[in-house]
Amino acid sequence: MNSISNFYKQHPFLSILLAFQIFRLLLLPFFGPMPQDAYYTFYGEHLDWSYFDHPGMIGYLLRIFTTVFGKSVFVVKLTDFAVTSATLYAFYHLAGLFLSQQKQNLALGLMGSTFLVSVLSTISTPDVPLLLFWTLSLIALYHAVFRQQKLAWLLAGLLMGLAFDSKYTAVLLQFGLILFLIFSKKYRKNLISVWFWLGLLISVLVTFPVFYWNYQHDFASFLFQSKTRTSDISKFQLKPNLFLGTVGTQLFLLLPVAFCGLVLFSFKFIKKVLVRWTLPSDQILFLLCFFLPAFLGFFLISPVYWVKINWMMPGYITGIIFLAVFISQKSAKINIRIAAVLHLAFALEVIFYPVPIKSDDTWFGWKQLANQVQNLQKSYPDTFIFSADGYKTSAELSFFLPQKIYAQNVFRQPALQFDYVGDNLLLLRGKNALFIDSDPGFHDRLKSETTPPEIKNYFLKIKQLEPIFIKNGNREVRKFWVYYCERYQP
Repeated sequence: MNSISNFYKQHPFLSILLAFQIFRLLLLPFFGPMPQDAYYTFYGEHLDWSYFDHPGMIGYLLRIFTTVFGKSVFVVKLTDFAVTSATLYAFYHLAGLFLSQQKQNLALGLMGSTFLVSVLSTISTPDVPLLLFWTLSLIALYHAVFRQQKLAWLLAGLLMGLAFDSKYTAVLLQFGLILFLIFSKKYRKNLISVWFWLGLLISVLVTFPVFYWNYQHDFASFLFQSKTRTSDISKFQLKPNLFLGTVGTQLFLLLPVAFCGLVLFSFKFIKKVLVRWTLPSDQILFLLCFFLPAFLGFFLISPVYWVKINWMMPGYITGIIFLAVFISQKSAKINIRIAAVLHLAFALEVIFYPVPIKSDDTWFGWKQLANQVQNLQKSYPDTFIFSADGYKTSAELSFFLPQKIYAQNVFRQPALQFDYVGDNLLLLRGKNALFIDSDPGFHDRLKSETTPPEIKNYFLKIKQLEPIFIKNGNREVRKFWVYYCERYQP
């Protein structure tokens, strides 16, 4: 105990990080799979150059871990935890390039105690590898720019390419780099350096798998990620609740002191630039150029478009380092204490599930659902199974059941990656099916009053069966409607 106490006194913020990581690791066995976990495992089980809604890095990582350690919920979560732990190690190294050792440890404690890291450590998303390669890219770019190491440009190009192979948001790396070089008088000369352009060229070449998949599929992924969203934004319908929702999600990720500190210090620097036309030092400018485009950019569109909780995550890598320059140890410790209390409450929810989540975005009950569907299928043999809630129920059933599970592609509706795994629906002609339909707002035990209209035109006869209920102990907390559909007509 004395050795632990002495270590904490000498390295308080490092101790805090280790405590939070041990806490997260111990919590992993209590998680069921989130729909994202199941969906990106589905990626890994259908290897391809890239995928419809995202590049494939998270799928490749999950495939490696499940091949080596076996397919289980814990192994999927362990993948996220291991990659995010590597990100924290890289973050610590990156922070040390800008900060004193004391401030470096403070930055690590701040970052390591956030829900941002907890989300990354426990839920499989493209952001998990994105933040690792984003952080490694920034380390390489630091050495290329500030230490003038020419070969570092080539390494940075490789890493920026791998970041893009994780998620399209990584394009902000090249944007931030060019923005920094434009504004930095001292380092602007790099814009005409052959090494800078070689680095950019390598970053593009490494993204070949993504572009090749898009070329094969009429650029479906690029169109999905750009055309649909820009169309919604262009409608420009102000919705203040969307902005408030974005503020709320980012407060949750960073917690109040860190989030408010970032807003305050960012405002001060922006005001200084606009009023006095004075730029900060090159190192601060570097941090801001990889933070503000994501932070301000997504907040600017948030009054007219729903900004997802994870979109700003990459910007917080340099954002937290920027914050650590100015925040006091006292303020940082307040944020960490708040984090500790909220993480304990979070652990109670994960372990005991006292407050049911009225959404399919939950870790609870999917294994129960799969078991009940499998038992039900024994009474209705030779049926295929499908669902139609985007990807969630289909992905979860696919994770637990040995057979192929279908999505809304059964009735010719867009089904994300389920449209691109080579299914020939004509082979199902004349077959019977079980349609599993989630009721996320579950409030009674009654059957549905209507049959989903989208499936009526594809089956000759549809009969509603008794709903499936998911229990937490003796308490029913989730509900799924079930339909027996006869004679599929694709």
